[in-house]
Amino acid sequence: QVQLVGSGGGLVEPGGSLRLSCATSGRIFSIDTIGWYRQAPGKERDVVATVNSGGITNYADSVKGRFTISRDRPQNTVYLHMNNLKPEDAAVYYCIVQEYYDGTYDRTDDLWGQGTQVPVNS
Repeated sequence: QVQLVGSGGGLVEPGGSLRLSCATSGRIFSIDTIGWYRQAPGKERDVVATVNSGGITNYADSVKGRFTISRDRPQNTVYLHMNNLKPEDAAVYYCIVQEYYDGTYDRTDDLWGQGTQVPVNS
């Protein structure tokens, strides 16, 4: 059983910063792509940032220059450093693992964390 546990959310003022973490456990040997999505009330879940095994990152246009994704490959952990937060960044943030090796098979099913709330005062 694979688990993704996100942490680090919390109420923040506009212009503030937060760092989200997502730790994985269970049958994950290595991860190709890992990242973050977010979902605001009444909206679809959208990609925020991803990073692949080669270190190539992908960011939503709305967060470029403010958010930075990083990963600890040996620990299969991903971080999202969020700076200059805006009210429109308020959402539930979900970590995701895409394309991973479970020690036996290469897997392509998406794995989701439980979600971390990030409210931003408006």
